[in-house]
Amino acid sequence: MSTNSEEEATDMMMMMCCASCGSTAQVDDIILKTCTACKSVRYCSIKCQKEHRSQHKRACKKRAAELHDEILFKQPESSHEGDCPICFLPISLDNKKSTIKSCCSKTICEGCYHSNEERMFEESLEPTCPFCRHPAPESEEEEGKNIMKRVKANDPVAMVQMSLRRYFSGGYDDAFRYVNKAAALGDARAHFLLARFYHEGKCVEKDGKKELYHLEQAAIG
Repeated sequence: MSTNSEEEATDMMMMMCCASCGSTAQVDDIILKTCTACKSVRYCSIKCQKEHRSQHKRACKKRAAELHDEILFKQPESSHEGDCPICFLPISLDNKKSTIKSCCSKTICEGCYHSNEERMFEESLEPTCPFCRHPAPESEEEEGKNIMKRVKANDPVAMVQMSLRRYFSGGYDDAFRYVNKAAALGDARAHFLLARFYHEGKCVEKDGKKELYHLEQAAIG
C-alpha cells in the first residue's frame, strides 16, 4: 500500500518540475509543458526537452505505447454512429435502419424517420428533413448540392458522403482528397475508408503501416 503511495507521490513531483533542470512551476513562476507522447513528464523549455531526450527516450516510447493500447482497447460507451439527434437512442450499426440527411448531415434512426413521414402524410405537408426541416431534395443532383454545402462548411460527415460518391463513380483522387480531410477532422468512418485506400492501392501506393494506423484510429473513434 505504501509502495503505491510513494509511486504516486513521485509521479506527482515529476509533473510539478522540469524533468531536465528541476525548475518548478510554483517556485520559479514558469509554465511547464507536458511531453505530448507519454504525458508523464514536463519541461520548462524546448532546450530542456532536447537535452533530456536521450535519458527519456526509452521510457517515453514504452509509456506512449501503453497509453495507445489503453485507448485502442478501451470499451467505448457507444458506437461511432452516436445517437439519433431526435430521440437520443443509439443509432443501429445496421445502416439500413437509419438515414443520413444531406441537408444537415444528421443520421436519423428508422423510427424517427418513419414518424416524420406519417406526420407529413397526415398533415398534408411538403417533405422536409425530420431534424432541420429543410425541404427534401427532389433529385440526386440537388442532394449532391446539399452535401457540397456541408463540405464547404467543413463538415466531416458530408466529406465522407462526397468521398463515397466520387469513389463509386471512379473519381478515386477526389474521393481520397475528401476522406483524407475528414479523417484529419477526426471522423472514424473516414479513417476506415482511408485504410481501404491503402489496402487496395487506389490512387495511392499500398501501405500496410498506414492501413493499420487508420484502422486503429477508426477503432479508437
